[in-house]
Amino acid sequence: MKIQTLDKDISEQLRSCFLRIPRFQRPYSWEISHLEDFWSDTIVESDSDYFIGAIVLYTWTKGMYGIVDGQQRLTTIAMTLCALRNALSLAGFMDLADGVHNLIERRDIDNQLQYVLQTESSYPFLQEQILNRESSDEIMAADRTEERRLAQGFAYLSKKINETVKSIDANTTLSAQKKKSAIKSELVKIRDRILSLKIIVTTLETQDDAYTIFETLNARGMDLTITDLVRTLLTRLLPTTNEGVDRAKDRFHDIVQLFETSAANISTRSFLHHYWLSRHEYTTEKKLYKSIKKEVKKRDDAKEFLSSLEGDAKCYRIIHEPSFRDKWLIEENDIRDSLRALNLFQVKQQVPFVLAVMRAYEGSEIAVPLAKRALRAVESFHFIFTAITSQRSSGGISFMYAYHARELQRAKTAESRKAAIQGLVTKLREKLPPYEEFQANFRLLQCSEKFTKRKELVRYILSRFLKVDHISVSPNWEGMTIEHIANQGQTLGSGLSDAEAAEIGNLLLVSEELNTKLGSKSFAAKMKLLERQGMVDKTMSEYDEWSAEAIRERTDHMAKRAFRSIWKIK
Repeated sequence: MKIQTLDKDISEQLRSCFLRIPRFQRPYSWEISHLEDFWSDTIVESDSDYFIGAIVLYTWTKGMYGIVDGQQRLTTIAMTLCALRNALSLAGFMDLADGVHNLIERRDIDNQLQYVLQTESSYPFLQEQILNRESSDEIMAADRTEERRLAQGFAYLSKKINETVKSIDANTTLSAQKKKSAIKSELVKIRDRILSLKIIVTTLETQDDAYTIFETLNARGMDLTITDLVRTLLTRLLPTTNEGVDRAKDRFHDIVQLFETSAANISTRSFLHHYWLSRHEYTTEKKLYKSIKKEVKKRDDAKEFLSSLEGDAKCYRIIHEPSFRDKWLIEENDIRDSLRALNLFQVKQQVPFVLAVMRAYEGSEIAVPLAKRALRAVESFHFIFTAITSQRSSGGISFMYAYHARELQRAKTAESRKAAIQGLVTKLREKLPPYEEFQANFRLLQCSEKFTKRKELVRYILSRFLKVDHISVSPNWEGMTIEHIANQGQTLGSGLSDAEAAEIGNLLLVSEELNTKLGSKSFAAKMKLLERQGMVDKTMSEYDEWSAEAIRERTDHMAKRAFRSIWKIK
């Protein structure tokens, strides 16, 4: 590997060659906070010859260099020059604007106009909306995350430069001529500070050298993620066969977009880790890329890896956003409801196993009953273990789920798949806390206008009771209301505290219509209405007066049913 290193300033670098951001590079990712630091460091507080770090390039073609490291800084500098060019033009300094534009676009050795900074991932947005000097009648929508960051960044830099002009214009002590002179002086000062920024340029000979250095440098950097590294690996092993088509990069970009457009809190980073755990030996997120590189070494490996990522990405989004699936058949509703419940519990350890189950189900390797049993067992476990008793999860839980995910993935027969799922179900039963601990924590469940923290969990529990009891009311809890048997907010004189009135034993899930009819009626009046709807359970029917004792008895009765029947791991 031949490496050449030179000290340069930005002016010299932009005049000496054309620069290209290669396909393996991550998209532009600087946010406003990064730009604020850049502006402060390079324009507001910098002296001449301010050093902004190392730039690593490799020979692309004669006169053209690919960027290995420094893409974010060089893109930001290019946008700053574009904003400066526009401000100079608007102020009437056309010669100065032309001079700056020559650092943005100029003719090559064949006398063809080219942008000095060229990029693939943000094409054509960067070129048409920022680098282009001619104002376009068509405003392109910034649809992708990278495009939005470019648009926001350019708007910020333009605003900072325009503020300089406006502050001089607002100075009433200056004549028009002096204002013009002061504006010119300030804009030239910004230009000179940008162009005098110092860099160390390291140049490599080949693209293979570039991939190696890219991974080495960025693996130690602060911003590069597993997403960026996997993108780089795929683009290296799956090179383009047509100059205008980059299928590997486009396909991986579609995976990233699948998560970025989701209402669920999911990321490509977490997906890649959970994907790997569901198929391969356990590894930490920190060591994930090293594990991937050991397995994905050749073109065929990369093709298979990318295809499996695409398939699992859809399952992963469905797991976290069940409504993303085109349609749930009636017999699949229990699968959907288990996924919703796990999202409500906000747990992640089970995701590799759930992903393996959904992959097998969507691939017709397991049928509805087995998929339902697997997911219901996981749901029941985390209802008791996480949602109610708030047990601290050790690494053993994550290992357990990943192990059985791999067992299911490797199973090739119906019996072996059933055995992989049964193995997990057995372990989940063994890890449950004792009933006494569950009961004590179940008693703490509350919901009222005053106690709102666990409202969605309470709604979920009441809905499941409603569904199991086969009451002729829609079990869709989103369209129903939590009813307090003893009225909330009217505890004075009832002998109940606000906390007792909020206890789950005092709660029912009813339709909005029935809730309106019940209103603030007495216990006896409510009982008559509820009896007509078949919604009076055994505990309620035993009491003529509704008291704290009755509420606690109903709470304990519900806890016993929940632990030993409704959420029993079967």
